[in-house]
Amino acid sequence: MQTVLIGDLETAIRRRRGPFSMPDVSAQNVTTAPLRPGRSLPLLIEPDSSSSKDLFAWLSGNHDKVRARLLECGGILFRGFRVESADAFQGVIETVSNRLLDYSYRSTPRTVVSGKIYSSTEYPPHQTIPLHNENSYAHDWPMKIWFFSQQCAETGGETPIADSRRVYQNIPAQVREQFEHKGILYVRNYGSGFDLPWQEVFQTTSQSDVESYCNANGIAFEWLPADRLRTRQICRATARHPATDEMVWFNQAHLFHVSRLPGEVRDAMLTIFAEEDLPRNVYYGDGSPIESANLDQICEAYEKVKVVFSWTEEDVLLLDNMLTAHGRNPFTGKRQVVVGMAEPHSECEN
Repeated sequence: MQTVLIGDLETAIRRRRGPFSMPDVSAQNVTTAPLRPGRSLPLLIEPDSSSSKDLFAWLSGNHDKVRARLLECGGILFRGFRVESADAFQGVIETVSNRLLDYSYRSTPRTVVSGKIYSSTEYPPHQTIPLHNENSYAHDWPMKIWFFSQQCAETGGETPIADSRRVYQNIPAQVREQFEHKGILYVRNYGSGFDLPWQEVFQTTSQSDVESYCNANGIAFEWLPADRLRTRQICRATARHPATDEMVWFNQAHLFHVSRLPGEVRDAMLTIFAEEDLPRNVYYGDGSPIESANLDQICEAYEKVKVVFSWTEEDVLLLDNMLTAHGRNPFTGKRQVVVGMAEPHSECEN
């Protein structure tokens, strides 16, 4: 049966409030400007005609400046540089982010491409992946996420991005406060033939390893008949960025909630499963249901601030994973965008 898939610079300015000035990288044989006039996200950096197009070499001499600008705008698009392979892409990441992550406690299917570089989420091309912050359904997440466009789709396939600070600000205060007060409860059921099996999510075939991971990460678990597993985890709905001290919307309630599935899929799921057995669902932290109208408001907030641009080959996109959400548009033809995640951060560090 086919499975159905539902640094140092930052430390120096940690907890600094209010606006702060950023170094200018434009004098380093590159041009810098917002990709969209009037929108700070993303910042576009391109080599000028007289400079080397080697992104690894340029970043090696400018990584601190890039990290500083990233805190200001949330995302940087490097365009017109040369990045020859996934291995070279990992080298690029390591010039700015010295610790790459394995993709653990998974929520979507990915394949290792090379080293710690992964395919982007392997959902069918016709599906939209809503805007989200990577691993914001957990207590640990990467602070940086990098994308490398190796092959552009024939049509579509963009990676929309959105400023999580502005998403937070655009959600009505009463909705935001309800989520902040209650938190979010993520419920997942593994082993039904739908969504990822627990062996892939936890990257192990050992139940005792799963139990150890859950105990260490505040995840309640229950083993069910036929080698099935149910987990429950309460997480925050919003977070404060550890370097800029800004509040961001930081959860995946609008992805996990059953009401957000396409109508035909949702109806089929509710026919097959009792609510408590759904492959994934989400509630307020106290277990009470989340109102559909509130989820509509959240999705509207993302749409208001969403930025969409078309990929060109060898584009590299760097996002601060707390400041900027990302998604994927449907596409036709072959698309190859690979991903690297770096700089692990824990909720307890905030």
